[in-house]
Amino acid sequence: MLHILHAADLHLDAPFAALTAEQARQRRAEQRLLLDALADTAIERGADLVLLSGDLLDSGQTYRETAQALASALGRVPAPVLIAPGNHDFYTPSSLYAAAFWPKNVLIFKESRLQSVDLPACTVYGAAFTAPFRDDSPLAGFHAPQGDKPAVMVLHGDVEGTGRYCPIRREDIAASGLTYLALGHIHACSGLQKEGSVSWAYPGCSEGRGFDELGDKGALWVTIDGGGVTADFLPLARRRYEILQCDLTGKDPAQAVAGVLAPGSREDICRLLLTGEAHGVDLPALTAAAQGLRWAVTVRDHTRVPQDLWGREGEDSLTGLFLRDMRRRIDSAGDDGERATLEKAVRFGLAALENGEDTP
Repeated sequence: MLHILHAADLHLDAPFAALTAEQARQRRAEQRLLLDALADTAIERGADLVLLSGDLLDSGQTYRETAQALASALGRVPAPVLIAPGNHDFYTPSSLYAAAFWPKNVLIFKESRLQSVDLPACTVYGAAFTAPFRDDSPLAGFHAPQGDKPAVMVLHGDVEGTGRYCPIRREDIAASGLTYLALGHIHACSGLQKEGSVSWAYPGCSEGRGFDELGDKGALWVTIDGGGVTADFLPLARRRYEILQCDLTGKDPAQAVAGVLAPGSREDICRLLLTGEAHGVDLPALTAAAQGLRWAVTVRDHTRVPQDLWGREGEDSLTGLFLRDMRRRIDSAGDDGERATLEKAVRFGLAALENGEDTP
């Protein structure tokens, strides 16, 4: 049985430009705490191997001290750690990956062509980005030699991609003869996928950096045994990004905002979208009230001015006919639930008749 901790796309020292300067500084510090969380997970779970599929560093913005912290954390792991540099942290002789502080258990692939490392429990293949782009796939034409040990690969690339970030064809995965392909580049966890007999996965990024990276983030715990390959998601992120909606229709705005935000975690980062009908939303006041309910929160006003649904009921038009008919149906509705549903239908009907949109 082989246990692998698979992570990617840490983007250490990312700018976090959407946050305040102090919040961005704190988020970068929390990224460095993630390194110890990864190492502790590998140690506590007894990983036989750690695979890191690129973009651990962020486009040359990474401080040397941060890379040293990464090296120090990985050096605590009593198992081999293999890194395949990606497009944001591509390998060059002057990159931080070429520094002398990397511990002996850490092997960094330094060439664009595939190389192999023979370990007691498996054979590991890998390749590096050596420039910000590569439009070829090292997996093309590759087939792992048959043997008694699992063959795994660590690579940064884009399955079915057509761009310049190592596009990988599914057919090449299926023909590779690998047991497991550990990928990086896509920031959403894919879960375990399969092409032919070959298992592959993206763990996603380990910490969200914006509202295009929502929810839990972390790593994959991959197990290879006689029964095949399994992968469990391990949440590791200090904070999660979330987008929530708050309907203000007929409600006190401050109470409505508190009702939506209160059940969640105060450690998360939220974008709150105000919807529904409301008169004169005091956005600065609501934003200030929301701040204590999340670590960081931005509030956006998507409300609309209340509409008089029945203002055109007396017209000699299709709209007037529609409204009169709906008025009769609402007046004869059996209960409040049916009446609310019919009133919503009136909004959508008016939107259709007037070629507009209405979101109840």
